[in-house]
Amino acid sequence: MRTLLTVLTLGLLAGCNTMQGMGQDIQKGGQVISNTARDVANKF
Repeated sequence: MRTLLTVLTLGLLAGCNTMQGMGQDIQKGGQVISNTARDVANKF
């Protein structure tokens, strides 16, 4: 499990050239989670 987390983290960091880029990636991930939660809530 720790190895998987490390690989995913390194992949994320390799995809971003700057800390700003990493922040934008994290923000987009949060938006996806929020949108999915809202969609599920609207279905009930």
